[in-house]
Amino acid sequence: MDWRTLLGTLAGNVLLAPFAARAQQARKTWRIGLIGVAPSEIQRAFFQRLGELGYVEGDNLTVERRFSKGRAERFSEFAAELVRLNVDVILVTTTPAALAVKRATTTIPVVFPTAIDPVGAGVVASLGRPGANITGLTTEAPDLMAKRLQLLKEAIPRLSRIAVIWNAANPANARSWTQAQVAARTLGLILQPQEVRGPLDFERVFGVMAREHPSALLVIADALVIQHGRQIVDFAVRNRIPSMLDPGMGVTGALLGYGPSLSDLWGRAATYVDKIFKGAKPGDLPIEQPTKFETIINLRTAKALGLTIPQSLLARADQIIE
Repeated sequence: MDWRTLLGTLAGNVLLAPFAARAQQARKTWRIGLIGVAPSEIQRAFFQRLGELGYVEGDNLTVERRFSKGRAERFSEFAAELVRLNVDVILVTTTPAALAVKRATTTIPVVFPTAIDPVGAGVVASLGRPGANITGLTTEAPDLMAKRLQLLKEAIPRLSRIAVIWNAANPANARSWTQAQVAARTLGLILQPQEVRGPLDFERVFGVMAREHPSALLVIADALVIQHGRQIVDFAVRNRIPSMLDPGMGVTGALLGYGPSLSDLWGRAATYVDKIFKGAKPGDLPIEQPTKFETIINLRTAKALGLTIPQSLLARADQIIE
């Protein structure tokens, strides 16, 4: 080969290299590890958005799913297993899982779609610059608990005692519980905490509430509580207790729902994964707060409870169930 031919070959290789790299990228099968409490309908928003971005499970995407089914001690086991599998991204759906993965790896990117209090729980350094290998979205929003309690008080003028179901084993919930207490004092309301730490605790707290019969029920949602959402609402309906849920729980029958759109957050989490697949570093991606909120009023439940919802409240609803 003479020098002209050699130079031409080298030049051609240089020009073709970016195209070859892109072709290899297109052929790659990406692997996501998903750690959660249980499968949920809301996860569809994530995979639907991933599909729109060009990642289809069974084609160029493989998903390793691991669910604890209420056994939080399994999160460490799942984290270690996914690290051994060397997946491209780990998606965590609850704070205890995020903390387990954080202990297991500092290199594999981690994304959470709906963290409750990632800074307070010690998952990330800050919302603006999470650092390390973890990022995602948070349900945290100013005055969220105060807004829920205010809506309950508007709907039930004689409101006094409110039972609060919350997962005390999840460190991210501490902030929500504190905010609820502060808001209750301002509104002149009494909160009755009903703590759960696992699946077996729900029947116990149902028994307590059946005896005490509070004026209303507020639910602080996390993965464990969402898993038992249907049970919670069925109990409230049977015992004629007006309830306030996170709309993202996707359970009908509650009197009111107010909170961030979880489907919106899960869909936006897919864009984080896409950016990471394309080379972005998780620690450089700021954690986003919710921008879309929903207010839901169930007039059928209100009628069954003998309540008349004020027109001023109805006018602010995004969805009215009749």
